[in-house]
Amino acid sequence: MANVYLQKNREQRVYGGHPWVFRSDIDHVEGQARDGSVVRVLSSRHKFLGMAVYNPRSQITLRMLSRRDISINSDFIHQRVKRAVDYRRKFADLHSCRLIFAESDELPAVIADCFGDVIVLQVLCLGMEAFKQDIVDALVEELHPQGIYERSDVPVRELEGLEQTTGLLYGAVPDKVEMVENGVRFLVDVKEGQKTGFFLDQKENRAAIAPFVKESRVLDCFTHTGSFALHAGHYGAREVIGVDISDFACECAAENARLNGLESRVRFECANAFDYLRAAQDNHEQFDVVILDPPAFTKTRSAVEGALRGYKEINLRGMKLVRDGGFLVTCSCSQHVLPHLFQSMLLDAQKDARVSLRQVEWRTQGKDHPILPAAPETQYLKCGIYQVFK
Repeated sequence: MANVYLQKNREQRVYGGHPWVFRSDIDHVEGQARDGSVVRVLSSRHKFLGMAVYNPRSQITLRMLSRRDISINSDFIHQRVKRAVDYRRKFADLHSCRLIFAESDELPAVIADCFGDVIVLQVLCLGMEAFKQDIVDALVEELHPQGIYERSDVPVRELEGLEQTTGLLYGAVPDKVEMVENGVRFLVDVKEGQKTGFFLDQKENRAAIAPFVKESRVLDCFTHTGSFALHAGHYGAREVIGVDISDFACECAAENARLNGLESRVRFECANAFDYLRAAQDNHEQFDVVILDPPAFTKTRSAVEGALRGYKEINLRGMKLVRDGGFLVTCSCSQHVLPHLFQSMLLDAQKDARVSLRQVEWRTQGKDHPILPAAPETQYLKCGIYQVFK
């Protein structure tokens, strides 16, 4: 097994618990290190730091697997998968749950989501591709799913020297899978839907709106397949309007509304949410609750300033649409928009909207998406619930 030595003073991030080592941190390699192979990681003073998968093609050249000098084999992978699943057994409904959250579960670049009796798997780095069958076998042993489907159709794989790929890995998987989240039924398009087919990270945040939406008029912008909107209807809202730019997403959302018997109170409009908010403000509309859950406005640190302008626009308009004493639920999944930047943007929007905000809750992703304090990248979701006074 090859040894990879870090440059002097570049081991501090590893000591601190960060799971990544960048190409620029590496001094030299001793032995034959194949792309994607498991290697030993050592400091410039030859102190053992851990085991990692190695890929010199990637900027993230080393992804840490263990701090112990142990064999990384199928038994190791099975133990890691079992540990991830056992953690979620403590609090989650495993039929609507993220089972593996990559580095946070010490299975780098591996994502596994469960919808009903189907698991959707993503393997996004070269080093873990070699263990894909072991991961599948472990998931089958732990959960006995109907099927496992791969959705590794993500461009980041190409940076790892891998092709994007999808397909059946185990059992049988229908085109759409029914899942129940917080008592709400959803049809999940695991084969063609965005990412793994459904965004599970907001599950606990969707449940958190229950006290605020009963008998309310609710606007849900960037509704996608209707997750927040349908929760609002399920929790007793008298009228819900969901807005999304995608015709396909709105059709899926309407199908989900019918599945729950909510079509009389929850409707969907295909529109650009920015334009819809502007028109609603011009028409002096008012809502008891406005929900803003947009896709990421930036994927890079360099575009944060522009992203914050976009967030400010929708939040300013959203605040103006909330009646006095109503509630704003506002979210950001942009990793590079840090919590303090998002909160500062809300203060600017509040000032320009000439309203007052009272924070009810400040939330992040659900417990099935655990956060590593040493790796800020693992905390990306921000969700604030605010009461709005005019």
